[in-house]
Amino acid sequence: MKQASIALRRFAELDEAYLQIEIPEQEEGSLPSDEVDYPSWLKWNTSVLNLVQRTFGEHSPHFINFSKAVSEYCHDSNSLRVARAVFDAAKEDFEGGYIFNLKSSISGEVVGDFVALAKLALSDGNKDVAAVLSSAALEDALKRFAFQNALDVQDKDMQQVVNALKGKGLVGGTQKSLLDTMPKIRDYAMHVNWDKIRAEDVSSVVGFMEQFLP
Repeated sequence: MKQASIALRRFAELDEAYLQIEIPEQEEGSLPSDEVDYPSWLKWNTSVLNLVQRTFGEHSPHFINFSKAVSEYCHDSNSLRVARAVFDAAKEDFEGGYIFNLKSSISGEVVGDFVALAKLALSDGNKDVAAVLSSAALEDALKRFAFQNALDVQDKDMQQVVNALKGKGLVGGTQKSLLDTMPKIRDYAMHVNWDKIRAEDVSSVVGFMEQFLP
């Protein structure tokens, strides 16, 4: 499943989870109570912080404003509504596709073009051309993903970028296993070691990129 689809699903799940900590309406004649169940609130805001950080980055207004709402939480329903408002803004902006800037959008389109060309070259039996195109696309995409998550990978090689992403828990499972093999494929491609690259290796890079790109 592509990462954008995973994020959309998680936004929907947290939208539903919020209802579990919403303040119930007071019955007529009863005393009002603003107290919010703290464990439920803590569980929800922790998941939202994680999602907003991963989708928007630590320097985004969404992450900054939600972090502020969390830090100023006063165990009352008004604090909860403020946090909910920021969550709604993040959810709406993500669902509407409004989280890009022009530079990253253009870069993402170029990366997508590289992957498409690599796939075409591979199908035509040109594994060496496909290896160069897919490796360049992969390195660029990983660095952009790292930058979006506030990782300093300027002038780092692909192995260092992969290590940084793994160290912060941004890749795991099958993705982590696949990425462990790709810096070597990239180095073979960029240093013209064609005899060390198999078509299956290039296919794995292309397949990974097709899943990784939003």
